[in-house]
Amino acid sequence: MTQSTAPFPRHVAIIGGGPAGLMAAEVLSQSGIQVDLYDGMPSVGRKFLLAGVGGMNITHSEAYPAFLSRYAERAPYMAPLLREFGAQALCEWIHDLGIETFVGSSGRVFPTDMKAAPLLRAWLKRLRDSGVVIHTRHRWLGWNADGSARIASPDGEKAVKPDALLLALGGGSWSRLGSDGAWTLPLEQKGIDLNPLAPSNCGFDVATWSELMVSKFAGAPLKNIAIGLNDDLPRLGECVITATGIEGSLIYALSASIRDAIQLNGSATVHIDLLPGRPVDKIQAALNKPRGSRSMAKHLQSQLGLDGVKAALLRELTGADTFADPLALAQAIKALPLTLVKTRPLDEAISSAGGVKFEAMNQNLMLNALPGVFCAGEMLDWEAPTGGYLLTACFASGRAAGLGVKDWLSGK
Repeated sequence: MTQSTAPFPRHVAIIGGGPAGLMAAEVLSQSGIQVDLYDGMPSVGRKFLLAGVGGMNITHSEAYPAFLSRYAERAPYMAPLLREFGAQALCEWIHDLGIETFVGSSGRVFPTDMKAAPLLRAWLKRLRDSGVVIHTRHRWLGWNADGSARIASPDGEKAVKPDALLLALGGGSWSRLGSDGAWTLPLEQKGIDLNPLAPSNCGFDVATWSELMVSKFAGAPLKNIAIGLNDDLPRLGECVITATGIEGSLIYALSASIRDAIQLNGSATVHIDLLPGRPVDKIQAALNKPRGSRSMAKHLQSQLGLDGVKAALLRELTGADTFADPLALAQAIKALPLTLVKTRPLDEAISSAGGVKFEAMNQNLMLNALPGVFCAGEMLDWEAPTGGYLLTACFASGRAAGLGVKDWLSGK
C-alpha cells in the first residue's frame, strides 16, 4: 500500500495538563500539529509540582528488568511504552531542557536542585514556543450528540471538535489538584471498559488504636523496621503511625497487596519486624538476662534498644502472657501482627489503581470503541510504587499516545 502524502489535519485537543498530557502536546506540536490543551485548574502541572515538594524524584536508575517488574501484572502492557521512553530517555529529555540530574543513594533520580518548578517552567516555555495553546479553567464534561467535546469554560460551555482527542485526566486522588476521577462517567456512558478506581500508595486503618497510641504516638515514625505480608520476604524501611492506622513509604510499597487482601478477605495482617538486624535467638537471649528490679520497659530498652513507639506498639499488639514468655516475646518482636481493615480514602492516596483497561485500546492507546480518542497517564489501568515509577509511566504513556495520534492522523 502506498503511504498517503496528504498533510496532517491540523488540530488536536488534549484534556489534562499533567506530565502525560504535556508530553503528548510536545510530541504533536513538534510534528507541526496544532495543539490546544485544556485543564480544569488555574494552572497546569499542579500534582507534578506537589510531587516535587521535599525533592523531585523523577525516575529510578535500576536495571530495566527490575524497573519493569514494578508494574506487576501490567508489566506486559507497560513494556512497549517503557522500551521506547524509559528512565534513561527521560533523563536525557530532562537534560535537554537544561536541567541536570543525579542518582541518590537509593537509586532514585532527582533534578540537581531537587525542585519540580524549574523543570516545569522550562517545559512550558518549550511548549508555548512550539505553538501549544494552553487553556486553564477549562473542564471536559464529555461529548455532545454530534461527537464534539463539551468544555466548561469561564465564558460558558464550548463545543470543540478536533481531528483527534487525547485524554490525560489523571487518576482519582488529590481532587483539589484536579485529579478527581470524574472522567469515568462519560467513558462508561460510551461503553468503555474500566476497572474501578482504587487507592494506591496509600495508608491503612486498623480496627481501633488505644487512647495511648492515638494521644501519644499518632505521627510517630517507625524507623529501621521490616514489614511482610503473607509469605513474601519482609521489606526494610520506615513508616508512620497515624491516628487511625499506619502509612508511609514502607506501607505504600505493599499497598497493592494489602488492598487486594482486604478486598478478598475483609482484612489483611502484616507482620512487623521491630529489630530486623537481630535473629530470634539473640533477642531471646537478651530477654533472658536478669532484669532485677527494672521494669520490663527498662529491660527492653537496655537490652534491645526498644522504646518509644516501638515499645508502645509491642504492648498494643500483644498480651501479658506474651510478655511473660521470653521466646514468645522474641517471636513477637520479629513478627508483630498488625491487622489492617481498610484503605484510607482514595482522595488521600498518592496515586490510584484502576482506570481504562488496556484491552479497551489498541497498541497506540486509542480507544477501540471511539476512533480518534486516545488515553494516557494515570487514567490507564496500571499502578506502581513511589520511587519514580509513577512519573516515568506517565511520561512514557503520554509520549506513546501522542505518537499514536500522529500515526492515526497520517492514515486518515
